[in-house]
Amino acid sequence: MTKSSNFALVFRDPKHRRFCFCGLFPAASLFCLVLFIWSVFLARHSKENFLLWGLRGSNGKYGTCKNQCRPPGSEPLPEGIVASTSNLETRPLWGSPKNTNTSKSLFAVAVGIKQKNTINVMVQQFLASDFVVMLFHYDGIVNEWQDFEWSNSVIHISAQNQTKWWFAKRFLHPDIVAEYDYIFLWDEDLGVENFNPDRYLSIVKDEGLEISQPALDIGKSEVHHLITARGRRKNVHRRAYKLGTTGIHCDENSSAPPCTGWIEVMAPVFSKAAWRCVWYMIQNDLIHAWGLDMQLGYCAQGDRTKNIGVVDAEYIVHLGVPTLGEPDNKMKAVSSGDTSQVESKETSNSHAINNRIEVRRQSYYEYKIFKRRWKKAVEDDKCWVDPYPETEQGTRT
Repeated sequence: MTKSSNFALVFRDPKHRRFCFCGLFPAASLFCLVLFIWSVFLARHSKENFLLWGLRGSNGKYGTCKNQCRPPGSEPLPEGIVASTSNLETRPLWGSPKNTNTSKSLFAVAVGIKQKNTINVMVQQFLASDFVVMLFHYDGIVNEWQDFEWSNSVIHISAQNQTKWWFAKRFLHPDIVAEYDYIFLWDEDLGVENFNPDRYLSIVKDEGLEISQPALDIGKSEVHHLITARGRRKNVHRRAYKLGTTGIHCDENSSAPPCTGWIEVMAPVFSKAAWRCVWYMIQNDLIHAWGLDMQLGYCAQGDRTKNIGVVDAEYIVHLGVPTLGEPDNKMKAVSSGDTSQVESKETSNSHAINNRIEVRRQSYYEYKIFKRRWKKAVEDDKCWVDPYPETEQGTRT
């Protein structure tokens, strides 16, 4: 007489949620057969395959199908040992941490050694508010930052000639930063003398902003878009008003960027939920020097005209300093017959190699690629519903 075995059937629905059924074979064989046929029907209509179906030995534990409902790859592990998220906290090699970080926010900034003093002020501001700080060294220079007392308290990541979006895509995965309520992803050319991170976050939380930026001091900043300019009447503004005969027209009826639901990406601040969405939107093979700002509204976790805003009460200065592609110390050859010979640093700047034009050209080219990808993705995804189907970039007169 043979012993009965456990029968297990596991499948997924269209939303990738897994359902499990266990029964005794052969007592429940008829019921299992009916369920099997029905699940095949569901799987075909949802274009999903069965994850698993098979026989478990008599030693298998009854009711353990839930153990299959795990993060992919963790199935061989006991459920209680699975750690699905992480953070950026450093740990000592022995003993307990000297300081337990109480912050729930992360400040990440792309830096070059030429902006060393500006970054020093910024980092001290955020460390004073118990932020976790990460520096993206786009010029490959790291050791020269060691003379700052805080250098060993922050995380340094180095890769030459990469944008902050390149760094963010690779080192700020949503599961890594899941413990942080807000992610600041800033450029280096920002003055923060009138900015307090704690007060800023207090305002953002009170206003319910999922995506935000501090306003720009119009007297000292390079302002590219009217909506980023600081107003003095409120703590926060969510739209700009621009009346004119040419260009973009913004009024109280405007519902599209850059009139409302929009920030510039030199100093964005994302909630945890918004960042998870934005991270998926960042294209792995594009530098994203420009263009992401026009699509950020899709990650606003609701109405972009309400959940995206510019904070006036805590403002910054945008210095507008060129970084990637700026003239460097590599000079043109003095003699066309000897390309290995280069001029010294004292040589006139007219001989400097300036790649800013190439960076701009690449940025415009990639922005077109991104728009084409977005358009194709919309056309291919028959289930996606655009919450902003009729909007353009403001109302043009």
